[in-house]
Order: sequence, then structure tokens, then C-alpha cells
Amino acid sequence: MTRAIGVLTAGGDSPGLNAAIRAVGKSAQRAHGMEVIGFLDGFLGLARRRFVRLHSEDLSGILTRGGTVLGTSRAKVHKMDLGDGESRDMRQEIARVVEGLELEAVVCLGGDGTAKNAYKLSEAGVPVLTLPKTIDNDVAGTDVTFGFDTALGIATDAIDRLHSTAHSHHRIMVVEVMGHKVGWLALGAGLAAGADVILIPEIPYDIESVASSIEERKAGGSTFSIVAVAEGAISRQDAGRRERLLAEMKEETGERRREVKQRLKDLDRTRVGGTTTLASRLTELTGLESRVTILGHVQRGGTPSPADRLLATQLGAAATDFIAEGVHGVLVAARDGNAEAIPLKKVAGKIKHVPLDHPWVASTRALGIALGD
Repeated sequence: MTRAIGVLTAGGDSPGLNAAIRAVGKSAQRAHGMEVIGFLDGFLGLARRRFVRLHSEDLSGILTRGGTVLGTSRAKVHKMDLGDGESRDMRQEIARVVEGLELEAVVCLGGDGTAKNAYKLSEAGVPVLTLPKTIDNDVAGTDVTFGFDTALGIATDAIDRLHSTAHSHHRIMVVEVMGHKVGWLALGAGLAAGADVILIPEIPYDIESVASSIEERKAGGSTFSIVAVAEGAISRQDAGRRERLLAEMKEETGERRREVKQRLKDLDRTRVGGTTTLASRLTELTGLESRVTILGHVQRGGTPSPADRLLATQLGAAATDFIAEGVHGVLVAARDGNAEAIPLKKVAGKIKHVPLDHPWVASTRALGIALGD
């Protein structure tokens, strides 16, 4: 009987997904004689048994394409909405689908949310592996994720282009880069493009300190400043409030805990649009006109960079080798140039933050780029 595996893409789209699908499919077919089934729209398609059989011709020509040919969704396996507004635990149904199709494993391409979904399926007895995909570069256990390099190039190019406008109009250009929980993208792009201020979630900022650094540039003869800010950057004041609410939530139970959790959500909601507020405050404090550019989803689209194609191809091929060896329940991670199988138990639910002693942070400080602290 011919061996078979499944593959799906989950969470937000990211450059390199099609390169990874291609690598999984071609290596499975050519190196291991396996059939490949592609599930549509992530875990939703897996639960609903919606799939296509991927043949060699289906994998041809997709290496350079952005997005995902399989479609994606943010469905959660333990509380999935199938379209009727009700949430269901679909883990056992997914196990029956995998068993019915006689799949040796399902390769799940995604970020931290996908790792959590996959771990829940693994606990339910479903053989799964994950590949680290996200422009945020926040998947624990891997040196880098595919999608990050492409997004880094797009964000860097955007900041490069804003320099001339900032210089011509003597403005503060505030550029919001993706990164709700981590600052890898804002830090890397800001450093590569020569930003004057970089604000990331890992280092809560003081608005007075940011304004002071811009005023110092102004006093030194610089009539403009570039501020690269991660969408999840947070002020010291809000960070303090958040820490207090998190501590309070750990101590409370029942209805009281739900109330504190709601206050925490309300705090996060008030931070939406915070980049615009930040720009307005900088204008008030410095007297310089500010303009906001929000890069948004443009960072996730388009042709993947050569580095992302290579990484996705390497990890995709390695995934089928692990499956052939009977390995599952793992993240196929990039470690020191190699592909390693890291147990999902070690990485699920964890986020790879920017370490405060990271070389990029050290370089930023050495160059006199303000981090707002």
C-alpha cells in the first residue's frame, strides 16, 4: 500500500508557504514514494475532510508565489466554529479523518498558534509535525522562521524610501511595522534602514525620552527623524498597568478573574491606533510635524526572498525525512544551519522575544539609536 501524508497551512499568510508546500510534496513523492494530500484552509479543512491530492504538476511553478495555494484560516482545533456560530472540540473528528485517509502524519505550516493547535492534536494521538512560518520571527525553538527575511526586506525598503520625504519636509516620520508581541521586524528593519528611534514591545518606552532624543538631533542640526515602531510597542505607563493586571488575574478566580481579564483586554484595545497617538504627542513635545505610515499587510505579500525559499525548502524536505523515520509530534526547526526535530511540548505556547542582550540591541545602542528607555 502506498504511504501518504497530509500538509496544511494555518494562521496568517507568509512568504515562503508555497515553497514549503512544494518541498514537502516533491521530497515526499521523489525521495520516499509517498502520496501527498493538501488540506484546504488550514485546520478547518482538516476537520471537514476538505482536501486535494497534490501531484507533481500541482507543485510545479509555485516556488516563487506568495500566499498559499492551499488557503488558510485561524481555526482552533479545540473550539472550532464550523459556520453556525457554535464552537466545537474537533480533535477526535480530526483523528478519525487522519486515520480514515491512512496518513502517516500531517505537516502543519504555521506560527505559534499553529504549534499550539498541533500540540493539542498530538496529545489526542494525531501524528503531526510543524514548520516555523511567520514574518514576526517569534516561534520558539527555531533560529529563524521563513517569511521573516522577505518581510524584513520590504520593511527596510519602505523606511529607506521615507528618508527623502522626512528630509525634504523636516518631519518626524513614524513607521509602524508588524509585530504585536515581539520586535524582531521593527528592530531589524529600523537598524538596517538607519532609523533614529526604534520602539519594540520588549523595551517599554517613555514618550519624554523619545521626544528628548529627537530634540537632541534637532539641536545638532538634523531637521528630521525616522521612528520605527512595532505595532505592539508599549509605553512604560501601560506596561506597568498591564503587569499589575496580569499579577491580579493570577490571584483571582471565578467572576473576579473574568473581570480582571476583561480590563486587560480593554487596555489592549485602547492601544490599537497607538502609533497615531504617539506621533501626535511627539509633535506636541518637539514642535516638529509628524506623519504616520502603517505598512500593514504589504509586509506579508509578494514573492518570497531567496533566503526564505531556501529555508522553506530545507525544512520541508527535512520534514518528510523525519516522517519516514517515524518521527512526529515535533517542530522542524532551523538550528545552526541544520534542521532539527524539537518536541512540540517544549515550544507550544511559548514566544521567542528579542533578548535585551541581543547583538542587534547592542548595535542599536552603540550607534546612538534611541530605544525609548
